[in-house]
Amino acid sequence: MHDSYFVVSSNYLSRAQNKKMNVKERLKEYDWDHLAQTMHKNGYAVLPGFLPHEQCELLKTLYPRNDVYRKTVSMERYRFGLGEYKYFDYPLPDVIQSIREHVYPQLAPIANLWMKALKINRVFPETHPALLQQCAIHNQVKPTPLILKYGKGGFNTLHQDLYGEIYFPMQVLFVLNQPEADFTGGEFVITKQIPRAQSRATVLTPQKGDMVVFTTHFKPEKGARGYYRSIMKHGVSEVTSGERYAAGVIFHDAVS
Repeated sequence: MHDSYFVVSSNYLSRAQNKKMNVKERLKEYDWDHLAQTMHKNGYAVLPGFLPHEQCELLKTLYPRNDVYRKTVSMERYRFGLGEYKYFDYPLPDVIQSIREHVYPQLAPIANLWMKALKINRVFPETHPALLQQCAIHNQVKPTPLILKYGKGGFNTLHQDLYGEIYFPMQVLFVLNQPEADFTGGEFVITKQIPRAQSRATVLTPQKGDMVVFTTHFKPEKGARGYYRSIMKHGVSEVTSGERYAAGVIFHDAVS
């Protein structure tokens, strides 16, 4: 098993079948010290089976609706790739709102260690509402969580989700259907810039409901003279068959 995956108990896996989901309780089942170490090392980590099947299906059923989104983007139109994504509007779906509120406090201490290592004069607040207050001061008030759909041939070019001056350095992704059963291809790709060398690519194949935590922009990398910013981007490889659905939860809001 990949070293960025966590071992979970069979008791947890049985509870994952429940339709109602308590995100705060679910988070207690994971080793956050291990996650922090993995984020420091790789810039990403995977929490297996975080969203139960029912929650994945519920988010997928929202896709055709128009009343829960503020904007729809055709990737091909903007040369972002081939596929479509939709930004949720406020109020966010309950599970997305809860993930924002309860996952953020777990990640904020890691983010602050990164800022300290890189000597960046920024301290992220302990709570997610406080982060949104910082965003609002900079006219960032549009919600950024989104849902994505790719058909055969679909892909997403390498990019970063910044949206404004205030951006949290980590975000999360969920694949909402099952690789090799519902679609093939469509791997999650992360690249890391290597000084004076070509960028390094890592390919992940998260399973349905896994939560991928990854850097939004950069991670600290230790060099001969201390820490430096290792720039990272993410994207999706070509879907070779079927349809791939995913949801992204970005913690900062976008400029209006």
